[in-house]
Amino acid sequence: MQSHAQGHLVYAASGVLAVHTERGTSIVPANRVAWTPAGFTHHHRAHGDTDMRIVFLPPSLARLIPDHPAVFHASDLAREVLLALTGPRNYDAATPGYSRSARSRLLRVLVDELHEAHEQPLHLPEPQDDRLRAIARMLYENPADNATLAELGKTIGAGTRTISRLLRNELGMTFYEWRTQLRVYHALVLLADGHDTIHTAYACGWANPSGFITAFTNIIGTTPGRYRASRRTTAPASHLPTAVKSSG
Repeated sequence: MQSHAQGHLVYAASGVLAVHTERGTSIVPANRVAWTPAGFTHHHRAHGDTDMRIVFLPPSLARLIPDHPAVFHASDLAREVLLALTGPRNYDAATPGYSRSARSRLLRVLVDELHEAHEQPLHLPEPQDDRLRAIARMLYENPADNATLAELGKTIGAGTRTISRLLRNELGMTFYEWRTQLRVYHALVLLADGHDTIHTAYACGWANPSGFITAFTNIIGTTPGRYRASRRTTAPASHLPTAVKSSG
């Protein structure tokens, strides 16, 4: 666990990342960018063969991005700026790839692109109520569990109406929406580990692959098959095997 005085962007050039904060978990599949504001305690976790890039933002630019953890789709321009800012030469103080003024201009372009982008539904909020936490643990441990809300509530001693109200008040979503997002997160992890669409669908609780494909596409914006194919073809040539940082 760590926190920083500056907010930072984490970009998955390939693979899948998870950024955990006290607010919940941001899921970062390839070509998405996760924003963590300054002061948030967090940790990162990579799944599969992941190329992870980190860019820190000065307060003057960070104020233009939401003050809460969020995930954005990386436009083609944002992607190229992120790759440029995190190229190998940008971490050698003696021979930097860009001057300070050039980096500042690139950062401004990046923030402008994110400012115009819509937040992606890829942040799993962390429940605070003990009853919701108990249900969350069960679903995290076994995303394929198809128990109804009433059945889950019975195991923790709470009624359906109570749990539905807590979900709406704390997380701003229904039980179906919450469980679907959680399952898609697990699906991204399985796909990153090389599993195919059919195995992933059943492992995450869908009764058939078509239902999984629809839910996955609604949240990620592409089918599982196309997502797997894009992971094999979009890794940049300047692949760096470890996490790298740019202070901007």
